[in-house]
Amino acid sequence: MNVTHWPLFRLRVRTPRLELRLPTLQELDALAQLSTEGVHPPDRMPFAVPWTDLPPAERARGLMQFHWRQLAVWTPEDWDLQLGVFLDGRIVGVQGIGARDFTILREVGTGSWLGQRHQGQGIGTEMRAAVLELAFTGLGAESAVSAALTDNAASYAVSRKLGYRPNGTARIRVRDALGYERRLELDRTRWEQHRTVSVQIGGLEPCLPLFGL
Repeated sequence: MNVTHWPLFRLRVRTPRLELRLPTLQELDALAQLSTEGVHPPDRMPFAVPWTDLPPAERARGLMQFHWRQLAVWTPEDWDLQLGVFLDGRIVGVQGIGARDFTILREVGTGSWLGQRHQGQGIGTEMRAAVLELAFTGLGAESAVSAALTDNAASYAVSRKLGYRPNGTARIRVRDALGYERRLELDRTRWEQHRTVSVQIGGLEPCLPLFGL
């Protein structure tokens, strides 16, 4: 995609199996369809915001609006990059990375989801490793934080592989009940010690002003 005034569309983060980038309109539509096919078992809710409880059509429309909204409200002081995750040319999920006051705090947060049929294949670890490389090497981050509900074993396993350490818990509302969220933090030293995925970043330099750099 040849976009002059929004260079984030030319940003590419690649691992041995995956490519992470902003999706085109057609790819975003395919992602919305993927969300209607299932992200987790219906008797569980792994997200603090239960967006997957919406009826399929509403869920799909809401997902597309969310992606457009994150681009529309983007500022160098408050940004949220929702990258499509592509495996063999097909979009299989989303890996997000965001920050507020990044130029001062040098800290990013991450969040993600995968279509249920693509889970259990190591993709979650690889796509998180990709955005951590973007954060620490590409943007000069000093810290990355993440959070997951205490019963979300898969997300916690990814964090543990990549070197995150526990950073407290919080009481949150999940659906209409009390839930507990495990918070995690990864500093630059531990990230360097746990780098096992080869990552290549392309098209970043023109994007740097959008990150406040």
